[in-house]
Order: sequence, then structure tokens, then C-alpha cells
Amino acid sequence: MAKNLIEGGPSEGELVVAVVREVKQNGAYVDIDEYDGIEGFIFIGEIASGWIKNIRAFVRPGQRLICKVLRKRKDNKSLELSLKSVSEERKRDRLAEWKNEERAKQLLKVLAEQVGWSDEEMAETQAELTESYATLYGAFEEAAKEPESLTEVGFEGDWIAPFIEMAVKNIIPDTVVIRGKFTLNVDQSEGIEVIRKALIAAESVTDEEAELIVTCHYDGAPYYRIDLKAPDFKTAEEGWNNATTACLDIIKEAGGSAEAERD
Repeated sequence: MAKNLIEGGPSEGELVVAVVREVKQNGAYVDIDEYDGIEGFIFIGEIASGWIKNIRAFVRPGQRLICKVLRKRKDNKSLELSLKSVSEERKRDRLAEWKNEERAKQLLKVLAEQVGWSDEEMAETQAELTESYATLYGAFEEAAKEPESLTEVGFEGDWIAPFIEMAVKNIIPDTVVIRGKFTLNVDQSEGIEVIRKALIAAESVTDEEAELIVTCHYDGAPYYRIDLKAPDFKTAEEGWNNATTACLDIIKEAGGSAEAERD
């Protein structure tokens, strides 16, 4: 793992969000957004490829940039950065990541007001969530996908429920995952075949166009696991309802007993 070039600052090669503070003939001075008190300098040769006639055509005060950390400057307090060595795709991805994290911070502030946290309590919770999920946004995203993940990691308190509610309302995860368990019993000679048809019926709810995937797995009779993936909560909920209904109806029509329970 690369070491931080300055204590409490970014490491060499890291992509950082920087805000231009001042533009000079030979380069631009910037403040590094996510590292309080740490400044950077982008030499004109690192602004863009080729000859630059007017540096202000490329950078301006107040502009937010995505830069790569090159090295520590001679003053040992600031960093040399490069703008030209970051591709447009990486700039978009890093900026989107930054926006998500800023959004998560605002959501946590709202939550802190709701539950009556002090600034210290909010900062402590933010640090703990970031340590567990890599980013604060990651914590909200995981809570939106799998609400039980917070308690599984070890978090507890009255703030968990409103945190999950806020995540579900404000964060759109890439994939929504629902897991559950079927308990299926059919006491007849063709019971195994009936159960097989019931599980196939559940899986047939899969809709590739809607990006809904349903899979069933054997966990040891009479238990069977159902995994469901969807792009959004509405599709996931509809898929769960349709899959469980399709499965349970076949078992009950054959005179068996069937239950579905979400994890």
C-alpha cells in the first residue's frame, strides 16, 4: 500500500478532488477537497498535453478538478499534482464517487439532527461506517440493498432503523438482493417431483429484460433457498411475491405444506 506523502494526506498516484484557488502563469494552486489544510500545485506542463498559450483557458479559480498526486513539493507541506494524466473516464468516475460521498455526508447530517447526535457522535459514527464499508456512501448503499447488514457488521442503536429508512428512500443501489427460505413438504410418492416443479415455477419468474434473476438452491430437505436479484426495489418485491406464490401454490395444490420466509 502506498504511503501518504504528507501526514493525513493522500498517497502517491491517488486521484483527488481539487478546487482551484489561484492561477499563475506557471501553474495553478489548489485546495485538496477531501484533505483539510492540504494544498497542491499543478505545474503548467501537467495542465494539458502540448503547448499552452493561455493557462486560464484550461483552469480557472473555483473550478473543481480531478488530479493525480505526483510527489511532495520542496516545502514538504504541499503536493505536486497532474491534471493531464487523468483520463476523461477516470475523471467522471472519480467525480461521481466524490458526489456520492458528499451526498452521504449530507444524509448523515440530517440523520444526526433526527436522532440528536452531537458533532462528535456524528463524526465518530461516520468514521466507523467508513471503516466498515470503505466509504460512507457504501454504508448507505449496503443498507439500501441489505438492511440487515448493519447489525451483522456489529452496529446497534436506535439510529439503525432511521438510517435504513433514509438509505432506502435516497440511495439507488446497482442491484437489489432478496434472499429467503422455502420450507416444502409433500407426503406422497411423487413428492420430490412436485417440489422440483414448484422450484422451477419460482425460477420461471426470471425476466432478463427486466434484469430480474431468481434462483433456487437445495439446503437439505425440507429447506430450499431462494435468491433474487433485481435493479430496483419495486421489481425485487414484485419478483419475490410472484416467485413465492408460484412455488407455494403448486405444493399446496398437491396437498403438501409450504412456507416462504425472507432472511
